[in-house]
Amino acid sequence: MSKAEKIKKFDPNGLGDKNANIFGLPFSIEEAEVVIIPVPWEVTVSYSAGTAQGPQAIFDASFQVDLFDPEIADAWKTGIAMDIIPAAIEKTSNALRKKAEKYINLLEKGETIQSHKGMKKTQAKIHSACLQMNKWVKARALHFLNRNKVVGLLGGDHSTPLGMMQALAEKHKAFGVLQIDAHADLRDAYEGFEFSHASIMFNALKIPQIKKLVQVGIRDFCEAEAELVKKSKGRIKCFYDRDIKHKQYNGSTWASICREIVVSLPEKIYLSFDIDGLDPKLCPNTGTPVAGGFETEQVLFLIQQIVESGRSIIGFDINEVAPGKNEWDANVGARLLYRIANLAAHSNGK
Repeated sequence: MSKAEKIKKFDPNGLGDKNANIFGLPFSIEEAEVVIIPVPWEVTVSYSAGTAQGPQAIFDASFQVDLFDPEIADAWKTGIAMDIIPAAIEKTSNALRKKAEKYINLLEKGETIQSHKGMKKTQAKIHSACLQMNKWVKARALHFLNRNKVVGLLGGDHSTPLGMMQALAEKHKAFGVLQIDAHADLRDAYEGFEFSHASIMFNALKIPQIKKLVQVGIRDFCEAEAELVKKSKGRIKCFYDRDIKHKQYNGSTWASICREIVVSLPEKIYLSFDIDGLDPKLCPNTGTPVAGGFETEQVLFLIQQIVESGRSIIGFDINEVAPGKNEWDANVGARLLYRIANLAAHSNGK
């Protein structure tokens, strides 16, 4: 059956078919314009684990998402499909997570690589595995980018999209990163892990094609990160959560603040969305929740303003969704994924 025939036969108002791909949509990866790469990885998380289960939990919750998008007519016809969850990546993550926990516990007790022989071996093993994970993500992203797909990545922890950004750097001479997050993620090799989830943007800035990093909602950061922003000569622009809220308390609208954010962005944008950028009531089981943050519609309004400005979202990720005892976190993640995928596709003329 062709894609056109599937569209004609499919009922977007019906019950989600759990035998179908994500959101119950009938499209194969070859037919879909938006492809989601799941990366069940959480080796270097520094607080609570669980994000490796995020891709499967969001996939399972996606069948409860209504497919009507009030902003984009017949958005579902574009087609979204999720790649197969890589069992080997998940297996490696689970095995190394246990080693990382022991390593972090030793750090918290005051041990160092110099004082504890086993720590250096663990660090080297994790470094090697992270390199391999990044290499796999880059190759998988390029596989779909070369087929003219809009590619999204679903973590896992926030270390997972580095390979994705490296892939985009091979396709675009220049682009910016819009980071929605509670944390700056500008730490240099946090806890001794070069590819820590807390170092993703520090590592991203090593990619010369990334000309601008615009951070929005940051509210938990160290002095070294704040200094890095100040000394970046404008390459990093940070809209701190505190500053955003103080502007609102003094009468500024979210729309006016969004205009400031949009103006600071280049024409091509990679969206990196750590779910803890939201108010923790919407993501209570995420690895490192922080008081404050956004409502879902605030984030979607910002992304919509970006699209309406004529800018292109060349790729995106959603990370740090960790399922709890119920579907709440995954429910929120699935709905955000659907709307963001639609907006990204629309920004690329899909």
